[in-house]
Amino acid sequence: MRYVGEPAFVLHARPWRETSLLVEVLSAGHGRIGLVARGVIGPKKHLLRAALQPLQAIQFDAVQKGELAQLSAAEVVDTAPLLAGDAALAAFYVNELCLRLAPRQLPQQELYVAYAQLRERLRTGAGLAWNLRRFERDLLDALGFALDFSCDGNGAAIDPAARYRLDPELGPCRLLSERAGERRGAATGRALLALAADAMPDREDLASLRMPLRAVLLHHLGGRGLKSWDMLGALGRLAAAR
Repeated sequence: MRYVGEPAFVLHARPWRETSLLVEVLSAGHGRIGLVARGVIGPKKHLLRAALQPLQAIQFDAVQKGELAQLSAAEVVDTAPLLAGDAALAAFYVNELCLRLAPRQLPQQELYVAYAQLRERLRTGAGLAWNLRRFERDLLDALGFALDFSCDGNGAAIDPAARYRLDPELGPCRLLSERAGERRGAATGRALLALAADAMPDREDLASLRMPLRAVLLHHLGGRGLKSWDMLGALGRLAAAR
């Protein structure tokens, strides 16, 4: 297969052999694609290497040969967001999610659109936690793992005053116990309804979405967590020790 002027976002790039890069991109028409960029590492600056930075929007030409495509050209479409701190870590997390969950060479137009939207939201730096929860919802939807956040696994309407754990197959399951340990891993009904309506909840309800959604993602990741989760945990322990 030949790709000509294919729009894509760069997810990851790493050195390969002495002068080349292995690059993963999320493309508009063909989903995630693995590329080999030959001869772009060396003492001289290379324009092609400059285009292959994570978050960068590009158009590329390549020829698919087996699992990886041979990159022949890449052109920068716009300026990638310049991120630091929490926003940079969020971008690393989102890219890692796409790398782990999006299959190669399977069109994922909805995921491509969701990624483009999040990329612009990261650029502004506003509502970081809320925008990550929205992306997690949209990623699950795009990959065929969508959950209905407006009703529980039995079809009953979500009770705003109740708490729910998220079953990867059944969706929201109402908690019957009020034990603190179970509540910490459950989302409020208000938060689920806000996620369904794409309306940002208040701070406490928003925070309740993080761990239940992570449990769903972990299921689809085959039980093997993300490096970015480990980084977030390490940063949290450092902050608590100060």
